Amino acid sequence: MEYNVHTLPNGIRLLHVPSASAISHACIIINTGSRDEPENKAGLAHFIEHLIFKRTEKRSTNQILNRLESVGADLNAYTTKEYTCVHASFLNPYLDRTLDLFNDIMFHSIFPEEEMDKEKSVILDEISSYLDQPEEAINDDFEDMLFAGHALGNNILGTTDSVKNFTREDVINFREANYRTNEIVVAVLGNYTLNNVVNKGSRHFADVEENNPDKKRIKPGILPQSNTTIYKPIMQAHCILGTQAYSTYQSKKVPLMLLNNYFGGNGMSSVLNLQIREKYGIAYTIESNFSPLHDTGIFSIYFGTDKEKQTKALSLIFKEIKKLKEKPLNELQLQKAKNKFIGQIALGEENRIGLIISMAKSLIDHDKIDSLETVFEKINAVTTAQMADVVHEVLDIDQLNIFTFCPIEE
Repeated sequence: MEYNVHTLPNGIRLLHVPSASAISHACIIINTGSRDEPENKAGLAHFIEHLIFKRTEKRSTNQILNRLESVGADLNAYTTKEYTCVHASFLNPYLDRTLDLFNDIMFHSIFPEEEMDKEKSVILDEISSYLDQPEEAINDDFEDMLFAGHALGNNILGTTDSVKNFTREDVINFREANYRTNEIVVAVLGNYTLNNVVNKGSRHFADVEENNPDKKRIKPGILPQSNTTIYKPIMQAHCILGTQAYSTYQSKKVPLMLLNNYFGGNGMSSVLNLQIREKYGIAYTIESNFSPLHDTGIFSIYFGTDKEKQTKALSLIFKEIKKLKEKPLNELQLQKAKNKFIGQIALGEENRIGLIISMAKSLIDHDKIDSLETVFEKINAVTTAQMADVVHEVLDIDQLNIFTFCPIEE
C-alpha cells in the first residue's frame, strides 16, 4: 500500500496513506505503555489514557467528547504494554477537527484533581469487572508469573492499591519521561493529498515542544519453569500454557506467527480446535496466541473446560505438540498453512482503522512499513526446516509454564 512519511522538526512523524473512500481514519500512537511505569505505579499509563478525555486548557469533558461525535465520528483509545493510542474514524471533511482534538487531548490536558478522583473510581470498577471474567483475568495473572518482578508483568489496569495512590505529579512525571516526540506517529488514511496532510499535521503538531529523554527499558530475564494453580469460586477450569518467545525484531518471528496460526490461531480449522473441541468436545474455547514485544515475546495456549476434563485436555495438547515434533509439517501442509495465513492477512486489510494503526506501529518499531507483497514474500519464504526449529524451541513441554484457575470443590 502506498504511503508517505513527513518528519516535523520536533521528531513527530506524519504518516499519510491515500484512500479513495469517503470515510477517513486517523490515529496518534506513542511508544509507551504499562511496561514503562515506575515501580508501584502499575496502571499509570492506562490511567493517563482515561484522563486525557477529561479536561484540557480550552475544552471541558463534554466538549472533548462531543467534538467528533457531533459530526458522527467515532473516537476511542487504548493502552497496551508498549503503546498508547488514540484513534478516530470520520467523514473526510473533518480531518482538521480530528487532528486539532488529538493535539489538544495529548498535549494540553490539565489533569484536574476532581477528575482524577472520578476516574480512579471508574478504573477500580473496571478492575472489579475484569476479575469477574476468569477467561480474561487469567491472561494477566499468567503474564505476571511469566515476567515476575518485571514491569511487563504488570496488569495494564493496575491494582486497587496502585490506582488509589496515583497523584497528579505521577501523571505529569510519566508524560514528561515517556511521551517522546521522536517516538510519536500521527497517521492518516483518507482521500487527501500528501500536502494536505502535511499542512494540517504541521499546523497542529509542529509547535509541540521537542521531548526526547533517554529510553530506559530493561529486558526481562527468563525464569524457571512454573506450574501454578489458583482455586477460585468459578464454574470452569481455565488454563494457560506458555513461555517467552521471539521479539518483533527477530527473524524467527515470522515462522512462529505462521505456526501459531496453524496450531491454534484464527479460524475453526486450527489443529487445537479440530482435535480438542471438534473431535473430543472437551473445550468450547481453545486457542494459541503469539505477541511479539520489543525485546521478548509471549506464546501461549489457552483453554477453558470442566474441571473433570482439564487433565484430558492437557494430555491432548501435549499429544499434538509431540506429533508436531516427531512428524514436522511437510511441504504440502506448510503451503496450506501459508495460504490460510496470507488469506486472513489480506482480508484483515479491510479493517482500515486496524490497518492504519498497524502501519503506525511498524513505523515506530522498524522505521519502515512493509508492503503486503513483502509480507507475503516473508511468509512464503518460511521453510519446513524453520518451522521444525521453531516447534522445538518454543513448544518445549519441559519449559512451558502452566497456570490454572481451578474451581473450588464444594
